[in-house]
Amino acid sequence: MTTGAQSPYPARPRRSRLRTLLPLGVAAWLVLEIWLLTLVAGASSGLVVFLILLAGIVLGSYVIKRAGRRAFRNLTETVQQQQGGEPVTPGARTDEGNGLTMLGGLLIVLPGLISDALGLLLLVPPVQKAVSRYAERTFERKLREAAAQSPLGDAFAQARMRHPDGKVVQGEVIRDEPGSGSPEGPRPPLAK
Repeated sequence: MTTGAQSPYPARPRRSRLRTLLPLGVAAWLVLEIWLLTLVAGASSGLVVFLILLAGIVLGSYVIKRAGRRAFRNLTETVQQQQGGEPVTPGARTDEGNGLTMLGGLLIVLPGLISDALGLLLLVPPVQKAVSRYAERTFERKLREAAAQSPLGDAFAQARMRHPDGKVVQGEVIRDEPGSGSPEGPRPPLAK
């Protein structure tokens, strides 16, 4: 018999699919890594497995250190340009992808053959560019979804408008109706 009274315990929110499957995926990955290492140890010796793991730690540390130095050098150059009054052009850098390089180094440092293979794959520049583009598209899509559900409306979209020189310009786009041209003609850009 129900009395219509609500339970003092609120309903638990539903878990996302990622939160449900992530622990299972990590456990399966760990079991697979251990199984592969035992296969390699059975085919050769424990010393070979130890040397593989040691080489992974050394190589991964070197990759992380090199990417960190490159990121720090880029930051230092940018700060010096800003202090010198020079315009900073974010697209002028040719050595991008420090984050993915560090992630590749971290995967190499982790013990296991699968993580080593994924880490080495992330060090290949075409793979880095593909992963970077995919991550950027996914981030933009998630941002659009969040903006659509947000009570702020299109404030997120307004904040993401970019000027051709890379600067973010806050504002709105006002489109004129066809046939209602302004008497003074097109206006010049605000900044060069």
